[in-house]
Amino acid sequence: MTLSDHGRARKQQFKRRLGILHATLLRRTLKKRFPAAFNTRWGRSQWIHASLFATIGALLATIIPGFSAQLEPSSQVRTILPLSLPPLTLQAPAAEGPHWEIVQIQPGQTLGGLFAQMGLSAQVMHQILESAANREALTRLRPGAELGFARGEDGSLLGFRFDRSPSQRVELSLAGGKIHEKVLERATTTRIAVASAEITHSLYAAGRKAGLSPASIAVMTDEIFKYDIDFKDVQPGDRFSAVVEETWREGERIGAGKILAATFTTNGKTYSGIRFEHNGKTEYYTADGRPLKKSFIRMPIPYARLSSKFGARHHPVLGKMRMHKGVDYAAGTGTPIMAAGDAKVQFVGQQRGYGNVVILDHGRGHTTLYAHMSRFGKIRPGQHVAQGTVIGYVGSTGLATGPHLHYEFRVNGQHRNPLSVTMPPPEPLKGAELAAFKAQAAPALARIESMEQLMYASAAGNGGKSGGKRG
Repeated sequence: MTLSDHGRARKQQFKRRLGILHATLLRRTLKKRFPAAFNTRWGRSQWIHASLFATIGALLATIIPGFSAQLEPSSQVRTILPLSLPPLTLQAPAAEGPHWEIVQIQPGQTLGGLFAQMGLSAQVMHQILESAANREALTRLRPGAELGFARGEDGSLLGFRFDRSPSQRVELSLAGGKIHEKVLERATTTRIAVASAEITHSLYAAGRKAGLSPASIAVMTDEIFKYDIDFKDVQPGDRFSAVVEETWREGERIGAGKILAATFTTNGKTYSGIRFEHNGKTEYYTADGRPLKKSFIRMPIPYARLSSKFGARHHPVLGKMRMHKGVDYAAGTGTPIMAAGDAKVQFVGQQRGYGNVVILDHGRGHTTLYAHMSRFGKIRPGQHVAQGTVIGYVGSTGLATGPHLHYEFRVNGQHRNPLSVTMPPPEPLKGAELAAFKAQAAPALARIESMEQLMYASAAGNGGKSGGKRG
């Protein structure tokens, strides 16, 4: 008898025994539950039903999962097969880059002085500066600028890096007497910040405390508010605010850009200036859209001394009374002379007692004359010049006893006193440009208002003391 036949015989024998066991168990159970039925002898139908229940029980026991498997002898043979795995490979660690030694430029320090201090060759430095782009960046290093040096074991310079611009870092590798350059672009972002401060000692100190750069302070004093505020008269308690564009790189503020809007409160009056581009030119305007830049500046030479007024006077050269049709400003020879307003150059040349003279036509019947120049600026007749353009330099040509500027202001050919004449107002923005300006100005002014409310409300809670603040 084979192994499989023996297994089937055992299975059949087990089923018979299981059937008898189920019949006996069923009879006992029924006898307990229904004793009356078992006190008498069973008939044929009763035995048929009992056999049927026993058969059903045997079938259920057979189909229970895993039950029949226990009846089969274990015929499976388990074999462990060795698997060949690929050999382990050891990957060498990536070569580390050069170790950079970072050095900050100190006030008054030059690149040559730094190289000498570090014991590096001046010849290598000159080799680096042969590139015009490198020379321009490295000869204008500001205090705080960071330079990177990678040096060999013998102290020789293997690499040098610096920031050429806020978004460009230059890495130079030196090998075999040659320089290889790699330019890395560094992502920058622009953020809008609000700086506000109350002046306690000086405008400059308050501005720096609020986080404004010297250049931003100069824009406020020399461009935005120069027509309306005499900053020599600024007093403690005056205050200012400015919305400034800032450049950030890798979480660090690296520079301040243009001022988008500013306010200045002095003597109880607040002046506003909002930056806006109009006709290809960027200017600052009042909150209602009028240019802050006046049509004319009264002094074509800043900070010059008034040496002769408008009106009748004894002529210093001719020695007789004569109408002085302009004003004179005494200044050293070579002092720049600026155009009093936007204009078209009408005349450049010599005119008898005026010596070297320039005449500008400002439109609407307004002209200005500048005389006794030592030399002319880079202008020619018919050229359009902007207000503030250098048109010449102070001299003493013509009938003059010393270097000065003779300045005349004419309206429709009639001479007027430049110090007292009512200057024509600049043209305001209109129509679609005014609407675009107001849409741009509103959020900037709202930022300033929010900052000042927060700042001066805090100051009131601190007994009226306030300093600079940024937001």
